[in-house]
Amino acid sequence: MLERTDLPFGPPVRGKVRDTYRLDEDRLLLVTTDRLSAFDRVLTCLPHKGQVLNELSAWWFGELADVVPHHLLAAPDPNAAVARRCRPLPVEVVVRGYITGVTTTSLWRQYAEGGRELYGRRLPEGLRKNEALPAAMVTPTTKAQDGAHDEPVSPAEVVARGLVDATLWDQVMSVAVELFRRGQERAAQSDLILVDTKYELGLDPLGGLTLIDEVHTPDSSRYWEASTYEARLAAGEEPESGDKELVRRWYVDAGFDGYGEPPPLPHEVVSAVSGRYVAVYERLTGRAFRPAAEPAGPRIEAAVTAWLAAHPSPGAG
Repeated sequence: MLERTDLPFGPPVRGKVRDTYRLDEDRLLLVTTDRLSAFDRVLTCLPHKGQVLNELSAWWFGELADVVPHHLLAAPDPNAAVARRCRPLPVEVVVRGYITGVTTTSLWRQYAEGGRELYGRRLPEGLRKNEALPAAMVTPTTKAQDGAHDEPVSPAEVVARGLVDATLWDQVMSVAVELFRRGQERAAQSDLILVDTKYELGLDPLGGLTLIDEVHTPDSSRYWEASTYEARLAAGEEPESGDKELVRRWYVDAGFDGYGEPPPLPHEVVSAVSGRYVAVYERLTGRAFRPAAEPAGPRIEAAVTAWLAAHPSPGAG
């Protein structure tokens, strides 16, 4: 199981689910791991998770390149991506198509506790848990720092607090909604529902808006089974999940709220969620998933070194 890989590129920056290496002034190396985070902390590892995130994101970047430019230059290894250096915006954008969630800050929990004016949007009365929203809802958050939780902000607050200027924020909002529409469309073709998803955007060296991080993976997005959704909604049951929400739900049911020491995740849950990650990848892309060979370190080093030799830095020489 790929957890942490020391490579001769760096120095590395250890993230929650990936490690970042500086290759040169223009490019970064992103190495995905099998670490799984929820509640803004690493909780466990899932077999093949990192490879699914890396390969599925690379596929989605190609599918969405006509909507907004992205930072990916190449994916020379199943767990590694070479990306342009960009300046991330200080907000993450979550687009929601359904009112759901199990944590205390989830859209459904806030609504169930009486919240109707959420993220600058007035929600109608009578919504049921896991029901589709009248229209896709953009819900920005600040980016968590040093283990703190993300801070929800309304779209108006993003501009009022000077996090992003008004013109750029209008572009971010329209791009995010279109990315979500395209994601939902492709998911529906695979008998999946794209429920909600997080987008990270940044600015390239020339100031252009760029899609960064990962996109439409079972780690950054929530997927439900479309074929059973209506029946489960009518019965008041939770939809069949194809992502890490299954893990988050298990922890909440076990009484864990993100603080203190988490209980150990049962092997059967780990195995089930890992299988669902792979299934989402295969259904969206139409490709068979082929697990990468181990050991990861020498494999990634060889692949990235070969790619760099064929693609010298634009600033070299």
